[in-house]
Amino acid sequence: MAHAHFASEPVEEPIGQDEVTGQADLDRMNEKLEDKAEEDHSSKDEDANEIERNGTKESGGGGADLEKLGTYDKYEITEDDCYDELGYSFPTWKKWYILTVIFIVQVSMNFNTSLYSNAISAQKSSITGDFNVSAQAARVGAVLFLVFYAFGCELWAPWSEEFGRWPILQLSLGLVNIWQIPVALAPNFGTLLAFRALGGLSSAGGSVTLGMIADLWEADNQQYAVAFVVFSSVGGSILGPIVGGFCEQFLAWQWCIWIQLIFGAAIQAVHFFTVPETRTTIMMNRIAKRRRKAGNPNIWGPDELVPFKDRFSAKEIMITWTRPFKMFLTEPIVLVLSLLSGFSDALIFMFIQSFSIVYKQWGFNSIEIGLSFIPIGIGYIIAWISFIPAIKRNIKEREAKPDDEKAQYESRLWWLLYTAPCLPIGLIGFAWTIQGPPLHWIGSMIFAAIVGIANYSIYMATIDYMICAYGPYSASATGGNGWARDFLAGVLTVPATPFFTNIGKSSGNNLEYASTILFCISFVLVIAVYVIYWKGPVLRARSPFAQKLAAGRAEDGGRRVSKVDMEGTSRRASVASGVGATTPQRPGAGGRTYSQSQRFFGEARVTPRGTPRASRANTPAASRANSVANIHKAGRSAKV
Repeated sequence: MAHAHFASEPVEEPIGQDEVTGQADLDRMNEKLEDKAEEDHSSKDEDANEIERNGTKESGGGGADLEKLGTYDKYEITEDDCYDELGYSFPTWKKWYILTVIFIVQVSMNFNTSLYSNAISAQKSSITGDFNVSAQAARVGAVLFLVFYAFGCELWAPWSEEFGRWPILQLSLGLVNIWQIPVALAPNFGTLLAFRALGGLSSAGGSVTLGMIADLWEADNQQYAVAFVVFSSVGGSILGPIVGGFCEQFLAWQWCIWIQLIFGAAIQAVHFFTVPETRTTIMMNRIAKRRRKAGNPNIWGPDELVPFKDRFSAKEIMITWTRPFKMFLTEPIVLVLSLLSGFSDALIFMFIQSFSIVYKQWGFNSIEIGLSFIPIGIGYIIAWISFIPAIKRNIKEREAKPDDEKAQYESRLWWLLYTAPCLPIGLIGFAWTIQGPPLHWIGSMIFAAIVGIANYSIYMATIDYMICAYGPYSASATGGNGWARDFLAGVLTVPATPFFTNIGKSSGNNLEYASTILFCISFVLVIAVYVIYWKGPVLRARSPFAQKLAAGRAEDGGRRVSKVDMEGTSRRASVASGVGATTPQRPGAGGRTYSQSQRFFGEARVTPRGTPRASRANTPAASRANSVANIHKAGRSAKV
């Protein structure tokens, strides 16, 4: 603070015993007066601290600048007020238990996508035989589930933000399990297809499971949990054919459906009885209710201050549902990484359709063809383990270079620079080791494992990068990634068999040529990883979403923001009249609004812990400690 220099005006009390006779004495007097001014400001700081503890100040110092809180005001609880009661503060064992159950939930959902294929040609009775359709037509059931699954994930995710993870997952699992029954009992092929589509649309998928990670870990501590859940997503897809080989060999096709139902019902029961709600806003609503019952009537949860109809509008629901597709089409980073991720995942489903063609050359039966997917699983495990030291390295780099943009963002793609080439390497190696005897089948399986390393690494690294780079819109960015994986896997399932059968058929090298074409596509897509790693800051600078995020961080003192306004209108104002206001002004009667009154449907509607209250518009908190302190500091800084 700049202090005025005092001239030789008279003072009411003597500063010292000596008479002021020269410049030295005048300087000494000014120094003592400045010390006294500092003591006054120290007293004001103590007043602010007193207000932080008690909410009011009866007399003295800066307390006169603050308006006493109204008796009947409703104050919205914040993360700061109840952090120790939220999912972030769960014991480590509890977090990982919850995540393990979610891991199995995710496995069951992806298991449903792949096991169906073994029902097409089951030996005791099959879909093709019972409904008199071709194998190619029967694969439409797999296509519909995957394509509708891609859209279902996007439809379910925002509802889990509004109503909580627990009821949405229960509803999703329940519906999927119900739709399995008419599929198994279908009187005709049309009924089977219709309920397979409903099953896919009812699957909440990774959009909700990744959201639960955000409920339990802070953004900078999520990488190990993300790596764990990613493994469940890719692992479930290959568990289907491994189990399905035995079903195809010994059971009627309906058992491929009944097993899905048994697995789904079992994990739904475990989730129902052992997994609590983790969604932060829902937990804060419950905490506020408990505190009101305990005798504090003015504490309210984030969803309690806004009428239900005001939280849901058709326009905002459509904005939320279409945002992942908008980002997929308009954000170069999201588009390229999602196409790479989608292509690598689609390869697994193409393998599910083509492995029978490949390994029958060596005389494999249904069980042995199913077991040939184990090498891909081994590749997943190797990739998962390899990411543990890579994550540790990344954490150290981010801590060492907090102001380095590349270290904070693109460094998360560092390990992918070494693992992404496994995709073209695995495909070209696989292409020229599947010629049948006299070549041994183990060679093709080794290269299939290398493809597995790439598939896991691509999904893990791209999800981790998007979560960090797109802040509050990471759900939409990763939603585009997940949508691309499921959608491409679905649409490429039907042409997979003709592709491997007919490309270069006249030469007798149809399998080799088809896999070589896949190698060429993957080579081009993998190059994009290196472009994004080196040019990521430039690409993000051109992104309208990233520009808004950068502006939000600048306004919030460099802190990662929880929301930015893409519409150009501020959805928040401060409780104080302004950041530089010397006196806080509470909104008048009828003019009070709350932070939840103008929020997007499905938006993460909690202001992060520690965010200064002066940057939160119209959010009168249950604990006004930070708010009052920051208002007071703002008033002092305005005088500098």
